[in-house]
Amino acid sequence: MSSTRMDSETLRRLPKAVLHDHLDGGLRPATVVELAEAVGHTLPTTDPDELAAWYVEAANSGDLVRYIATFEHTLAVMQTREGLLRTAEEYVLDLAADGVVYGEVRYAPELNTRGGLTMSEVVETVQEGLAAGMAKAAAAGTPVRVGTLLCGMRMFDRVREAADLAVAFRDAGVVGFDIAGAEDGFPPADHLDAFAHLRRENVPFTIHAGEAHGLPSIHQALQVCGAQRIGHGVRITEDIVEGKLGRLAGWVRDRRIALEMCPTSNLQTGAATSIAEHPVTALKDLGFRVTLNTDNRLVSGTTMTREMSLLVEQAGWTAEDLRTVTVNAVKSAFLPFDERNALIRDVVLPGYDGVL
Repeated sequence: MSSTRMDSETLRRLPKAVLHDHLDGGLRPATVVELAEAVGHTLPTTDPDELAAWYVEAANSGDLVRYIATFEHTLAVMQTREGLLRTAEEYVLDLAADGVVYGEVRYAPELNTRGGLTMSEVVETVQEGLAAGMAKAAAAGTPVRVGTLLCGMRMFDRVREAADLAVAFRDAGVVGFDIAGAEDGFPPADHLDAFAHLRRENVPFTIHAGEAHGLPSIHQALQVCGAQRIGHGVRITEDIVEGKLGRLAGWVRDRRIALEMCPTSNLQTGAATSIAEHPVTALKDLGFRVTLNTDNRLVSGTTMTREMSLLVEQAGWTAEDLRTVTVNAVKSAFLPFDERNALIRDVVLPGYDGVL
């Protein structure tokens, strides 16, 4: 593929799959401003462009805890039925505009109950908004399928409650589970009852691990809790010396455990130093099942097209590399096997034919 064809518009049109993207981290700045005015919440600025810049600046601290604190303002406008419906619908439409054909959106229902909604009502409302967005995207000729991952907050005490909701709504758009929040000091094994329940009910789950905490976090997520994927996982490189894989790294690679890698976000939280040296490239070259993700599009000021562009420009990625991580993501999606195969065969691979 010639480099002249790797422009942003070509990248935008390529079919994409995103597995690690937070609903409350991807709102439109203008929507935050409008909803904040409606609920009486004070923002750092009411100019949408300035607010977008504020988010990125505030998140560029190199500290995961401060990064997470930027969610105060998005969550403030997601406490009502109207706010949840709008943000969920716009989420889907923004993915479709970015060339995403399959996405998994995650959020913690317990964080959206301050306005009086129950956790179950939050899930029902978000699913309604996502369905409306998918219908509009399909009608516009840019169909996208979006599944939901419900999150438990690892530093709080409602993880099992969130897991129960994942089981209850698994036939209504919820495809899996996750735990999120401050990683260091809050090990996943604190919530073994939730993960045991999910396994008994055949609900797949991923776990944030290997970002703010190292190899023990990844090991515990996989071998103690039973995660099928790892959220981030950048610090698996600590088990690789001069290309030689340690036992944990070998386990992750050889069993095709997907790593949900988020380059821009990792730079912001200090988990990586640059796009050019981000572990995603080395891990891809070593045969790991890496996937490319946005994490939080508003907070990181990014899109899937931008993440691809950065890797092309700064890490030398080719169209073949982009196809590989897209196929990796679909292979590891929490979807039935035949549906994953059909998405790869009928949508992803044909979408890359014109640029390879």
